[in-house]
Amino acid sequence: METRTGLSDAQFVRRVLIVIALIALALLAWSLRNVLLMVFGAVVVATLFRALAGQYERLRLPYGLALALAVVTVFAILAITAVLFGQQLVQQTEALTKAVPQAWESLRGRLEGFGLGGQLDQLSGAGQTSGFASSAGRFAMSLGGGLADALLIVVGGIFIAASPRFYQAGMVKLVPENKRSLVGSALGDSGKALKLWLKAQLLTMAGVGLVTGFGLWLIGMPSALALGLLAALLEFIPFVGPILAALPAVLIALAVDPTMALWVVGVYLVVQQIEGNLLQPLLQQWAVDLPGAVLLFSLLACGTLFGPLGVIFAAPLTVVVYVLIKRLYVKETLNTATPIPGEDAGK
Repeated sequence: METRTGLSDAQFVRRVLIVIALIALALLAWSLRNVLLMVFGAVVVATLFRALAGQYERLRLPYGLALALAVVTVFAILAITAVLFGQQLVQQTEALTKAVPQAWESLRGRLEGFGLGGQLDQLSGAGQTSGFASSAGRFAMSLGGGLADALLIVVGGIFIAASPRFYQAGMVKLVPENKRSLVGSALGDSGKALKLWLKAQLLTMAGVGLVTGFGLWLIGMPSALALGLLAALLEFIPFVGPILAALPAVLIALAVDPTMALWVVGVYLVVQQIEGNLLQPLLQQWAVDLPGAVLLFSLLACGTLFGPLGVIFAAPLTVVVYVLIKRLYVKETLNTATPIPGEDAGK
């Protein structure tokens, strides 16, 4: 028996089942979107480990040993940093944690003298010190969950880095056979571009952290080491990260002395000028130069879809999607010549 479209009942039922399966798969992916983003985070970590392992491979070491040395090197650097600066950093972080609520109350008291205390309460949503306490409790809980997620991402990254071809081959097998070579090549290009971007970003983070910490120490700002480390870590997040890094420093400085706050703002402005006019142009000569508008709106989109974790991984995710679109759509589908970041990068 045939339907009005000329399909047999079996063919019609098969197509209906395929549509239902695709809808169910899309709903499942949406429900697991945060898990999928964590998987991508593991890919980013794996790319970092593989890049470091590549340096050891130049010593004619087998890949397994090179990767083990890369993992040990990363954890050794973290351990040495903790030994050398751990106690000082913990003390400064504790002082910073205590100083921010006190600085907020001091700022609120100053503004109340001008009749602006109520407006500040409405803006912050926290009119009492207890608001800071409850916020600190929620932050501690979210921090604990974030550390657990970070551990999963790092462990997953090590597993992916140990057998990258196995996971890439599995992804390629999801597409039709006649397109597997193209998709495999596009994934390789996106991986190279991501590696270049990570190298440039890590160098930028290190430079921003050092210059920020030194600048704050030079003007006599307390907790300069902790604030410099915070600036380095938040530099991973484009646009929003530098603003978030500057807020606690400016807030503490306002409570101490408004003149100090001006100096602090000056330090962060100088650091951003150095980053924007010196570091970024130098590093983008061999890394991935993403259009600013694309990066900005991808940051907003990822934050809306995935929350804070999406904001953290928005930039590397944009790098991968940017390369895949240029390779698979612009170059292959539209047959338009376009430079592909990472296409000619060394392996």
